[in-house]
Amino acid sequence: MRIDEVPIDHRIISVFQEHGISDLFPPQADAFRSKVMDGQNLVLAVPTSSGKTLVSEVCMLKAISEGKGRALYLAPLRSLAREKYSEFKKYATLGIIVAISTGDYDGADAGLADADIIVMTTERADSLIRHSPDWLSDIGVVVVDEIHLVNDEHRGPTLEMVLAKLRHMLPAVQIVALSATISNADEIARWLNADLIVSDWRPVPLSEGVLLDDIISFGSGRSKTINRHRSDPVSDLVADTLDEGGQVLVFVSSRRSTMSVAKALGRTVRSRIDDSCLQRLSIAAKSLLNTPSVPEATQILAKVLSQGVAFHHAGLTNRERSLVEDLFKSNFLKVIVATPTLAAGVNLPARRTIIRDYRRYESGRGSYPIPVLEYKQMAGRAGRPKYDEYGEAILIAKSLGESEYLMDNYVLAEPENIKSKLATPRALRFHLLASIATGVTPSRESIDDLIAGTFFGHQFSLRRITRHINEALDFLIDSELVQINSAGLYESTEFGARVSRLYVSPTTAILFRDVLTTEGASIFGLLHLICYSPDQPITYVSSKEIGDYEYFINNHYDDLLIEPPDSWDSPDDYMTYLNAAKTARVLMDWISERSEREITDGYNVGMGDVHRFVQSAEWLAYSATEIARVCDLHQHVSTLRELQLRLKYGVKSELLEIVGLQGIGRVRGRMLYQHNFHTLDDLYAAPLEEIARVPTIGTNIARSIKHQVGAEIDYEGSELEDSVENTTSLQMSIDDFDTMD
Repeated sequence: MRIDEVPIDHRIISVFQEHGISDLFPPQADAFRSKVMDGQNLVLAVPTSSGKTLVSEVCMLKAISEGKGRALYLAPLRSLAREKYSEFKKYATLGIIVAISTGDYDGADAGLADADIIVMTTERADSLIRHSPDWLSDIGVVVVDEIHLVNDEHRGPTLEMVLAKLRHMLPAVQIVALSATISNADEIARWLNADLIVSDWRPVPLSEGVLLDDIISFGSGRSKTINRHRSDPVSDLVADTLDEGGQVLVFVSSRRSTMSVAKALGRTVRSRIDDSCLQRLSIAAKSLLNTPSVPEATQILAKVLSQGVAFHHAGLTNRERSLVEDLFKSNFLKVIVATPTLAAGVNLPARRTIIRDYRRYESGRGSYPIPVLEYKQMAGRAGRPKYDEYGEAILIAKSLGESEYLMDNYVLAEPENIKSKLATPRALRFHLLASIATGVTPSRESIDDLIAGTFFGHQFSLRRITRHINEALDFLIDSELVQINSAGLYESTEFGARVSRLYVSPTTAILFRDVLTTEGASIFGLLHLICYSPDQPITYVSSKEIGDYEYFINNHYDDLLIEPPDSWDSPDDYMTYLNAAKTARVLMDWISERSEREITDGYNVGMGDVHRFVQSAEWLAYSATEIARVCDLHQHVSTLRELQLRLKYGVKSELLEIVGLQGIGRVRGRMLYQHNFHTLDDLYAAPLEEIARVPTIGTNIARSIKHQVGAEIDYEGSELEDSVENTTSLQMSIDDFDTMD
């Protein structure tokens, strides 16, 4: 089947053809032969790179062109949302307006009202539904990328509740759900009342196998011998792939392993890269070092990058991750060593994927084998369309018995069935509060109807559902988030309504409300309170650090707003308390203007972690401010507001007035302050030339400052000597450092 046979506007077909799409893949043809073009829901469960996105694009464009409403594209991660947004902008030639929203949860984002295609994360969609924007009723089609993530205990409940709410509010909406192959796709299709297309067809054939000694045994029965010259099988597999002109993804279980394996592969990879490629990698590596106080992890990344290898994990900054991914896509970078998050995060295929670690260690759980579904997600990254004739996914065995185990339990195994994770108390409380606060479910009957429309309601009995709902409602009422009015209907209290719109969990809100009744609160005490809430990501105290943090807690006991849990009666809560203290110290150093190197090396965290901690804590500081307002705890409002701003900019209080200027972050702000520019009035009164002479500022930024403070600039009379200007590389490095990811 060809693209010009699909029943859509010829202008849309022309855009696809301009981008090299003419013949359709078999799964795409099967999808278009279904009733999806008539508005029927569809579940498309096919391997990676088999053309799922194109099917969703056609459905979105058809709905828009025929006046059936705007399109909503839900992605599980911000990185995927940005990737899809960039892809869809090609439809601007058709007059299609594409927008993306992944940020602030406390608002309806009025700027989306004019968009035809709206790309957002599932969490952002959930928060928008809570604000009931007018444009929501205009949605005609919803595309759900990675529908199998209803199985994820963190993202799954929100995904199925968003779909249940949208179907409840918009009965005519079309759902197009995309997934890699899953075992119970038919059950997902029945839940969504959808047609089902399942296929194992791939544009690049995939072979899965197990390496033992020098022989790869594939699930198909064939085998392949590789040259073994080293003690490390990963190095030999990488060398074998590069010698054939391929690229490699190596999956390991921990961040530390990504770095150690990348370093170990450096010499092997470098010797197989030509000089022009090495020169490009060297330039990229040096760009990572043009920032003040470069963390050790970034220095290591730069070193291995110059050899054609990189590591990839959640501790990298957005800039570092983007650089690694772009270099790999352009084939300059030959090997990425990553944690499994990469497999679900971006579209980054390679000739061969090596799954070195099939076991994972978690504190409190020990070592355990990863799910088959996770293995299949990593294996599915093998094979680059348009570049490779085949792809290979290889597990590594140390013995014959282990080889047989891996073959039976991973290579030849089917992925586990997808199951709802909505039944957890935290998830149900969070989502029921939202449905009540928005008026979607004022009665018990409407609550039951909404939950019946979830995957949870599809999979489990009414009796089990009722018990969970009862427990969640009792909690919300007892916590004064929800009340029953005189008509016997559920409604949120003022406190509950604000909590729902803030998009924080009821448990976090209750913690803030109850703890903030105290009069005095130090900055560190507030940071620890934020970090002890269940909504804040935290770092971990190692076994070697426990004594140090117990000593720290004892010395700062008067600053803390929460009593430490008993280490014997509640060991898990006690460790969370210590973890929160460590994370609060990271944040304290951030707002005290400690350098990247000092923070990352001092706490053994990545700068990407720091950014994640900061962004979440900033939001929770804002949320705590709003909760303090609505609960008449005004004694904390000004302190929390100042803390939010200090977290946003990473500065001491004295810089807050000037860092609010565009282009002035913590580095430039401190430079200005050290040169006696303490206030906006100081900047207004100073000659432009004097501001420009401050290190890291220069003429252009000085002009921007003068414009922002309302001063008139004599452009003809304010030209400076070239020596006043900073070098381009220094300016770029400060810009990168001053802009949070």
